[in-house]
Amino acid sequence: MVIVDSNIIFDLWDLDPVWGSWSAQQLRSLSTAHDLVINAVIYAEISARFSSPAILDKAVDELGLIVLEIPRDAAFLAGKAFQQYRRQGGNRSNVLPDFFIGAHAASLRCEILTRDTRPYSTYFPAVPLIAP
Repeated sequence: MVIVDSNIIFDLWDLDPVWGSWSAQQLRSLSTAHDLVINAVIYAEISARFSSPAILDKAVDELGLIVLEIPRDAAFLAGKAFQQYRRQGGNRSNVLPDFFIGAHAASLRCEILTRDTRPYSTYFPAVPLIAP
């Protein structure tokens, strides 16, 4: 199982000239051996582009992604990692989603496909990352 970060999905949908082909190739390659998953946080991040949940669900299905719920143990771990981040002087803006994603991967003992490794490698160093 591999969690697919929103930046990879946006690369595909935006036909990103720099990262689109890399992200598409990673998804193709990984899908042959792993379930590709997102969680409610990633679902929320990508939802802004859609007018309804049904349309978003269709787009998620077309990518072959499975939506998983975040278990409580992962939510607890996310809160603890966020607490550590704040104690080390981190600001509050826009980071909590990354803590939920990293904690979910840690809880599942799975990899994250992402281009933004910083929050995961710092606060979830045991989580394997697939990144450029």
